[in-house]
Amino acid sequence: MGLENIRIVLVSPLYGGNIGATCRAMSNMGLCDLGIAALERPFDLDEARRMACHATEILDARTEYPTLADAVADCGLVMGTTARVGLYRQHARAPREWAPKALAASETGRVAIIFGREDNGLSNEELAICTQLIQIPTAEGHTSLNVSQAVLICAYELFLAVGRYEPPAEKSPEAGSQLRERMFEMWRETLLTVGFMKEDKADHMMLGLRRILSRGTLTEDDVRILIGMAKQSAWAARNPDRAGVKTTPSDGGTQA
Repeated sequence: MGLENIRIVLVSPLYGGNIGATCRAMSNMGLCDLGIAALERPFDLDEARRMACHATEILDARTEYPTLADAVADCGLVMGTTARVGLYRQHARAPREWAPKALAASETGRVAIIFGREDNGLSNEELAICTQLIQIPTAEGHTSLNVSQAVLICAYELFLAVGRYEPPAEKSPEAGSQLRERMFEMWRETLLTVGFMKEDKADHMMLGLRRILSRGTLTEDDVRILIGMAKQSAWAARNPDRAGVKTTPSDGGTQA
């Protein structure tokens, strides 16, 4: 089943905006099952819709449960989030550690990840329902996260663990040595032509240029652009009038 079999459960959320932002975070990371448990008062649906942005379908498809127990009744693995520490929270682990286990469990049953109230989080009684605890790493002394931010972090780790994401691939292959050497020869000629360096210092200066251009991968497209720049620069230096540059006799320089 994967991500579609993972339920995000918000317990007694206080603000419609957080519910909407949670929907948006879920949509970004491929989750769709939102449960809201133990609502203590109606939330601002208009605010929730504004914050959901393009994820209103998740908001509209939400399921509201009278209690947390009802929200996870059909779930095998139940994971609760907590920022607090204590004797019965020592087995809490970061979302990255639990993500593979959650995905494995979702192949055979439904998984719930529970997020507590904005002001007090989950109670000890609610955490007792959970089979595993999640604690998001934060800077010391600043452990409190907005509930939708916490959802996004957990959902992100799940999304990456699925392995469906494919980063953009460079279309142009890495430039071969022959093409790179042609480029460096072009720039040597151009830099001599424009007077950037003298012949007796050329080898030293070219070593510096090679070092600069070797700090990252140069593709064939990159090298062809650099060759084109070298050619055009050399041509402009040899043909200042045609390049829109004129020599000023007073100082011997150039003026655009």
